[in-house]
Amino acid sequence: MGIRMVFPRRIPTLAMAAGTVVLSLTTSAGAQTSAQPQSQTPQSQAQSQAPSPAQSATKTSKPAQATAAVSTTSAKSQEGAYRLGVMDKLRIRVAEWQPADGSVRTWDAVSGDYAVGPSGALSLPFIGDLDAAGKTTAEVGKAIGERLQSEFALRNLPSASVEIAEFRPLFLAGDVDKPGEYPYSPNLTVLKAVSLAGGLKRSDAGQRFARDFIRARGDAQVSDSERGRLIARKARLLAEIDNAKELVMPAELKDVPNAKELMASEASLMKSRRERYELQLKALADLKTLLDTEVQSLGQKSVTQQRQLALYNDDRDRMAKLSEQGLATSSRRLSAEERAADLESNMLDTDTAALRAKQDINKANQDEINLRNDWDAQRAQELQDTEAQLEKLGLELSTSRELMQEALAQSAEALKFDPSNKDATIKYVIVRDSGDGPKQITVDENAMLRPGDVIKVSSDLLMQ
Repeated sequence: MGIRMVFPRRIPTLAMAAGTVVLSLTTSAGAQTSAQPQSQTPQSQAQSQAPSPAQSATKTSKPAQATAAVSTTSAKSQEGAYRLGVMDKLRIRVAEWQPADGSVRTWDAVSGDYAVGPSGALSLPFIGDLDAAGKTTAEVGKAIGERLQSEFALRNLPSASVEIAEFRPLFLAGDVDKPGEYPYSPNLTVLKAVSLAGGLKRSDAGQRFARDFIRARGDAQVSDSERGRLIARKARLLAEIDNAKELVMPAELKDVPNAKELMASEASLMKSRRERYELQLKALADLKTLLDTEVQSLGQKSVTQQRQLALYNDDRDRMAKLSEQGLATSSRRLSAEERAADLESNMLDTDTAALRAKQDINKANQDEINLRNDWDAQRAQELQDTEAQLEKLGLELSTSRELMQEALAQSAEALKFDPSNKDATIKYVIVRDSGDGPKQITVDENAMLRPGDVIKVSSDLLMQ
């Protein structure tokens, strides 16, 4: 409601319209008419009160400007004004200015306390149902005055004062100590509303859900830590199976605080294991190369010995013929026989050494095959064991979190044992109907509330 006063002459006349009061002054002719005695006839009073064209223009121009200014200010102020809703209680006062005798008549039959009904309407005497939901108090006051003026054919518009006697209540549900309906007051926040409901949900006397929460949280933290190490180990085993040179950070570890340290440790282990494996392969390769060289040397030696044996055999045959002819002694013949026999024995040793070297080469090849197979089999077995441990830890972690959730469901105050809010947190959701249907809004504890809001409080675990 805005008030603007304009004083062109002396005698005031009160004009009320739509909750806007404009004070203006009548012309001198009007003043003279008011000063005339009551015995004057109605016709003479009408003639004396009739203004001249100039006076009419003066009277209509200034109040019109004042009304326009007040209307603009009122429109701006009502942009963020409170809109009424079902269950709002209003205090209504209606009065009418009587210009004939300069008095104010009150409408006691209409004035009183009313509540906005389920249909969003006010039920008033003489007026009946009047739509109020979604309107401001000023708009309701204006509508009451207009309806009364229309119903009773009043010359002047009655002024209706509408104020909120009691806001519609709000509702709290979920993990609060006493859920239910609570009265609304201005500047009410979510935290204040939760305090009205007794705070967060508490456990009954003798029950120790907080202890259960602490124990389950400890088990969950141990499982989380072990799970991170197993995920890093699995990434390392997969890289070793694929013969990858570097480790890639798994997506499951991106939110783990010590993920870099875990991956660095597994990368160092992978490097050392790979180096040892490659050294073993290199040693076998060097052994095979050495044995191949030995076989080649023995082969060359065998060729040389065969040539020597051929010479010894020729010499032995010649000595045998000379001995038969009496041209050589038997001792020389015997010596030739011994040299040939020794050479044949050496050739047998050479062939045996060559066969042994070839056998060692075959053994080295088999050792290399076994080494590679053992490497792959060991990686596969470790990967299988790691996946089994991960599955087991997943079940244990799920059980721990279900126990934590159960403890929070029975007593949301268990959250005070988790001050860092790393494992659990309180979630606040407001269900609000702004005229286009109810909507859910996630807020914090300092959010401002409106009448009719439904606040859902829930204690949620921060799942990893």
